[in-house]
Amino acid sequence: MRVYDNWKDYELIDCSDGERLERWGNIILIRPDPQIIWSSGKKNPLWHNAHARYHRSNKGGGSWEMYKNVPDSWKVKFKNLTFNVKPMGFKHTGVFPEQAVNWDWAQNTIKSENRPLNILNLFGYTGCATLACMDAGAKVCHVDASKGMVQWAKENAQSSGIADKPVRWLVDDCVKFVQREIRRGNKYDGIIMDPPSYGRGPNGEVWKIEEKLYSFMELCVGVLSDNPSFLILNSYTTGLSPAVMEYLLNILLVSRFGGRVSSDEIGLKVSESGLCLPCGSTVIWEK
Repeated sequence: MRVYDNWKDYELIDCSDGERLERWGNIILIRPDPQIIWSSGKKNPLWHNAHARYHRSNKGGGSWEMYKNVPDSWKVKFKNLTFNVKPMGFKHTGVFPEQAVNWDWAQNTIKSENRPLNILNLFGYTGCATLACMDAGAKVCHVDASKGMVQWAKENAQSSGIADKPVRWLVDDCVKFVQREIRRGNKYDGIIMDPPSYGRGPNGEVWKIEEKLYSFMELCVGVLSDNPSFLILNSYTTGLSPAVMEYLLNILLVSRFGGRVSSDEIGLKVSESGLCLPCGSTVIWEK
């Protein structure tokens, strides 16, 4: 399992009985996680001294219960980047902390290339990966279908002091955007993507990752440059194993560009136990 364990402003303190106990800066949150099927006692006193807890509803969704004063938004640092954290209606905070291992990898790879890279971040969410690539010196195109998420990403760039670096912020359907980029002849040296498990397009199109991923990845190969550096594909879909995604990229990329593919779970180290909580899967092709 790949784990980034040097993030001072985020900590997975403990996990038990379907919940995570987390520190975001100086704010302690409790959030549900269906993977946590064990009971380890919740011995840490912060379980009883958190700022807020998210409760799922039997009808879907849920809500936050505030125990202490929690600001609408606060800032956390990752290296020299600053992200704005906001408790959202569906338990999220705008940051997936386990992705730090991928941000770190992308930064190191971009810096090691010693050439200008043009990076495409699809399903870019609040822009953490985009900012990491910008900060490493790459030009980035950030695409997400949600106007609110793209605005949030812009706010993160402003808070990080890198809003003046070369970046395009686009509110668009990722499939249609890639199709247009192919027609335009635009190319990218690296692609980062975190496609949803399920979704609907603006005209009611249904996206199921198991059914659509291969054809979408075929499209994405069409916007890679003649000398691409890397592609990072992340998934939180339970049925889509790292080995399946590794096989997919071997077929589509290694046969054309050479290089190698590696895959693994990504996760978070739990301070209380010293164990690691799995939080998704990532496959990386690198030239």
